[in-house]
Amino acid sequence: MAKRLPLTDNDGEVRELTSADFKQFKPASEILPTQLLSVLPRRGRPQAVAPKQAVNLRLAPDILEAFRATGKGWQTRINDALRDWLKEHKPA
Repeated sequence: MAKRLPLTDNDGEVRELTSADFKQFKPASEILPTQLLSVLPRRGRPQAVAPKQAVNLRLAPDILEAFRATGKGWQTRINDALRDWLKEHKPA
């Protein structure tokens, strides 16, 4: 096996990495101790307790147009309107 080049030069500057360098990298989960991994922040959005479900819903054009005209977040507003309706009505 050929001797690996150091990642930095004498001035401390990092050299340009090669594809051979990238092949030698390992995931942090294989290198770092579990105690450190447990305190690192998780990436991405936190998991929802009750995630929303995607459905196909057919709406009248005037209703859809009215909600879309309210701008970004119109689907959430439809969800809120249906939730308000449920407070006063019992589904069949």
